[in-house]
Amino acid sequence: MALRRALRLAVAVGRRGCCSQHPLPPILLQALRAVAGDPNVSVSAAVRQQHGHDESMHRCAPPDAVVWPRDVEQLQEMVALCHQHRVPMLPYGTGTGLEGGVNAVQGGVCFNLSHMAAISELSVEDFSVAVEPGVTRKALNAYLRGTGLWFPVDPGADASLCGMAATGASGTNAVRYGTMRPNVLNLRVVLPDGSVLHTAGPGRSARKSAAGYDLTSLFVGSEGTLGFLTQATLRLHPLPEAVVAAACTFPSVRDAVSCTVQAWGGNGTWMGRSMALGWGWERDSLSSIPSCLLPAELLDEVMAGACSRYSHLDLPEAAMLFLELHGSQRGLAEQQQQAEELVQLHSGSVLAWAWAPEERERLWTARHNAWFAALALRPGCQGYSTDVCVPISRLPNVVLETQRDLQDSGLTGPMVGHVGDGNFHCILVFHADDPAEAQRVHDFAERLGRWGCGSRRVQGSGDGPTGDGHIPVPRRALAAGGTCTGEHGVGLGKRALLREELGAVGLAAMRRIKDALDPLHLMNPGKVL
Repeated sequence: MALRRALRLAVAVGRRGCCSQHPLPPILLQALRAVAGDPNVSVSAAVRQQHGHDESMHRCAPPDAVVWPRDVEQLQEMVALCHQHRVPMLPYGTGTGLEGGVNAVQGGVCFNLSHMAAISELSVEDFSVAVEPGVTRKALNAYLRGTGLWFPVDPGADASLCGMAATGASGTNAVRYGTMRPNVLNLRVVLPDGSVLHTAGPGRSARKSAAGYDLTSLFVGSEGTLGFLTQATLRLHPLPEAVVAAACTFPSVRDAVSCTVQAWGGNGTWMGRSMALGWGWERDSLSSIPSCLLPAELLDEVMAGACSRYSHLDLPEAAMLFLELHGSQRGLAEQQQQAEELVQLHSGSVLAWAWAPEERERLWTARHNAWFAALALRPGCQGYSTDVCVPISRLPNVVLETQRDLQDSGLTGPMVGHVGDGNFHCILVFHADDPAEAQRVHDFAERLGRWGCGSRRVQGSGDGPTGDGHIPVPRRALAAGGTCTGEHGVGLGKRALLREELGAVGLAAMRRIKDALDPLHLMNPGKVL
C-alpha cells in the first residue's frame, strides 16, 4: 500500500507540481535566522522543492524551510529550537537516496548538512579517519591520495558518507570490503533535543568492542529517524598493489549468476570445486578465493545494451558480469586464469582485460551510469529503482523468476546487481501519467519484495491456470529467506514490506527504540516505521 500511494503521488506531482507550504511559527524562523544568519535560512519555493525529494519516484513533499548549519554547535542550537517548537526535522546530504528518505511528508525544517565538510583525525597507522556530512565518497578518496589508503564502499553515486551510514549503504565492493555497517567505527549524533551522543565514546576508534550495547550499529541504517549523523569515524583499507577489470558475457542471466554463486560457495565447498578444476586442496579458505569472483556486477541483456549505448561502449547485448581483480602483480596472473576457467565452466567468455586506469574507469563508469542508461530507454519517463537481497544459493532462481515476471508484465525494467552478496536491482521505467502502467509497477515491486503468494497477469494472454490470464507467482525475496532491501533502505516505499519481514514483535521493538530516543517523533517522521 505504501508503494501504491507513492506511485499515485508521483502521478499527482506531474499534474500539480510542488505541494503548498505550511508556514513555520514566525518566532522559530526568526530564531533560526539569528543562529545561522539570513543567507543560511530559506523559505523559497524553489529551494524547498529541491530539498523535498531524492532520486526516487517520491515527489512533492517539500519542507517548510531549509537551513544550512556551519558546524555542530549551530546544528545543536537549531535542533533544540525545533524541538522546543515541536517542529519536524529532516536531514539532507546530497539527495541521492532511492526511497524518499528526505521527503518532508509532515513539513518541518530540512537541515542541509553540506557546509559541515571537515575531514579530521586521519590515522594512517590505525587505518581510520573522521568525516562530517558534507564529505562525499570521492572527496574523501581524493583527500587520501598519496597515503596508500582508500575508502572502498561505493554505492555508485557520489553520496555523502554520513548519508551512506544513515542508509546502511553498500555497493560494488561490498563483498570484498563490507557494507557501511562494519566500516563505521564511531558516530557523533545530534539527538532530537540537541544533545550530542558519541556512539562508541568520544574520540574512540577501536576495531572491536564488547562494551555494552552496539550503539553505532543502531544508528547505521536508521535513516535519520533517531538523530543527525554529524561525524562518522570510518575504517580505511590499503590500496591494492595492482588492479585489472574485465567484462564477461554469458548465454543467459542464469549462467552469469550461477558463475558467481559457485565462486562464492553456494553449491558445495570451494575446496571441492577447486579440485574439480585442478586448482588443488590448498585453496580451501575464504582468503584465497580470487577477489574478482566475489564482487561480480551483473547486467542483464537489456541493461548491458542500454549501458553500451549510453556510455558509447562496444559491448554485446548479452547477460554480463563486470569483474575486478585486486592483488599483487604476480598474483593477478593466477587470478586471471582462475576467473577465465570458472567463466568458461558456465559457458561464458571474457571479452577483454582492462589494465590501464582509464580503461577500468570507462568500464565502471558505464556500470555507475546504469540509472541514466535505463532512463534513456524511454525518454520522458519516470524511473523507480528497487532492490532485494537473498541468500546466495537462492539467487539464480529468484533472478530468473524476476526476469520472467518483468517480461510477462510488459514492463521496462533492466536488472543490475552486486550478485556476489545476493543483492540485485530492477530499474523500472514507466509513464507516470499512465495509471495502468503505474499499477503494474506497483504489483511487480510487491511480488519482488514480498512472498508473492498471489498471481500475475500475463500481458496479451487470455488463458492460464485460472482461465483469466493469471499464473501462480513463485515465492521470492522474503520467502527465500532474504530482505526487502539490501542497500536502498526502507524510506517511504518499503514500510509495509518491513512489517512483514520483521514481524509484529520486531517492529514493536523498533518502535520502542524510536519512542525512547525521539518521544515526540520529530526526526524524519513518516519514514521506516
